[in-house]
Amino acid sequence: KIGHNLKFDIAVLHWAGVKVVGPFFDTMLAHILVDPGQKHTMDYLSESLLGYTPISLESLLDQGDEKGGQMSLIGTTMQDIDLGKLAEYAAEDADVTWQLAEKLRPMLEENGQHHVFYDIECPLIPVLVSMEAEGITLDSSVLDGIRNSLEQEIHSLGSEITKLAGRDFNLNSPKQLGEVLFDELQLVEKPKKTKTGQYKTDEAILAALAPKHRIVEAILEYRESAKLKSTYVDALPESVADRTGRVHSSFGQLVTATGRLASNKPNLQNIPVRTSQGREIRKAFVARDSDFILMAADYSQVELRVMASLSGDEGMRQAFVDELDIHSATAANVYGVDPGDVTGEMRRCAKMVNFGIIYGISAFGLSQRLGIARGEAAEIIDSYFTQFPGVKSYMDDTVTLARE
Repeated sequence: KIGHNLKFDIAVLHWAGVKVVGPFFDTMLAHILVDPGQKHTMDYLSESLLGYTPISLESLLDQGDEKGGQMSLIGTTMQDIDLGKLAEYAAEDADVTWQLAEKLRPMLEENGQHHVFYDIECPLIPVLVSMEAEGITLDSSVLDGIRNSLEQEIHSLGSEITKLAGRDFNLNSPKQLGEVLFDELQLVEKPKKTKTGQYKTDEAILAALAPKHRIVEAILEYRESAKLKSTYVDALPESVADRTGRVHSSFGQLVTATGRLASNKPNLQNIPVRTSQGREIRKAFVARDSDFILMAADYSQVELRVMASLSGDEGMRQAFVDELDIHSATAANVYGVDPGDVTGEMRRCAKMVNFGIIYGISAFGLSQRLGIARGEAAEIIDSYFTQFPGVKSYMDDTVTLARE
């Protein structure tokens, strides 16, 4: 079965009661593998690989009157299009996709991507269709309770912020917030500005300022609560499908640079877990009934295992071989205490150190993340590299290799 974005076609057929079996050849996935930096629409591929411009759907839809120099679609559906024109459009779509497959097959072979395409990506398509169709049950009553507490918190924080500012202002206006923080409260001598000359008030700027004044901390808490309410508590119930009473996210298999699945409409991957309210929101996702349970499975510190393997560092490898808790082991080494004396706070810091350092965090970055002095953060990093010299060598060698 050859198609461009086959998951969409198979999903439409699934809901119509038709099961589609492989093997599959998805021209969109093939092109993402062959040339990830380009656009992957069928029209773009047709023009770039076949030198042919297909009929556009827009040209078939009635575009209504011109308004202010803009053509506006007036919502004509496929059923309203002349059948002859629609048949030509559909047949051309199939023909172009067939020709694209002929072009892309040898390209996959040349790139050595035969295995990943035929054995991994294409067989995954019907699995994702099944996952999307299965969906997940949402207990909206849980969200109703969270909504009330968030509304109270947003109101309470808003009152506190205006009291600390000494006047009312629009808390959602970056411009007005910048004026309060930098013109009136003068929290920084030389505040950073955007290209338009407005003060910068993004999360990174506010996080660095939070220790200086309670108002900044309150603004960050206000933003977090407002985001939780609008993005999750208010929006998730609207995602429940009438037909099934469940939430059906869409999973993109080659959307991210790393190749992990991307979830959208709604995004179920970024529901916060670090805050207590974020964890409460997760409680709204429940098993379909009493015969089912939800199970979470996760790789145990997979990135650190990869680092131990790549760097060959004996200390890190041994910690995994001995099945030690790597974060506690790091904490014991960095803080110079026995493993049994490692506190929860020490382990939390070590976790930040473990993941931060393998991704190249600086002393400044670590100090901000842990809320400690830069000198102390530098000592922790030095101590880490003393403990795991193979990791330091691997990172240095990688930079040297890249430079060469």
